[in-house]
Amino acid sequence: MAATRRSIRESAFILSFEMLFRDDSIDEIFEAAAALEDMVLNDEVKALVEGINEKKDELDREISALSNKRSIERIPRINLAVLRLAIYEALYDDKVPMNVAISEAVKLAEKYAFETDVSFVNGILGSFARSREKADE
Repeated sequence: MAATRRSIRESAFILSFEMLFRDDSIDEIFEAAAALEDMVLNDEVKALVEGINEKKDELDREISALSNKRSIERIPRINLAVLRLAIYEALYDDKVPMNVAISEAVKLAEKYAFETDVSFVNGILGSFARSREKADE
């Protein structure tokens, strides 16, 4: 079965979310995921997770700057994982247009998070897109 971009993104999201709860190394997370048959674990997934992990401090600063109502510590981990993924893709993956990164992130939030979380994620990512548009002008 060929991995779709959506399945790669979803697997990277799940692994990034998992890393928010565990002190295991990234390789240990990958080893545990390899045992799961319903998860894509290929070089693209690993590269995406590694990139998010390497840039997490920068991503969190970006999220903090966009979140007026909640400090980064108060953002539910599910939302944090979605936001990190979307912002990482928008900033560092030339193959993913910003609107696609945002749309796919909102779909992940709709699938995994509460309804109010979807609105929060969408709002933060909308602010992110507007801030990038202003920076490009």
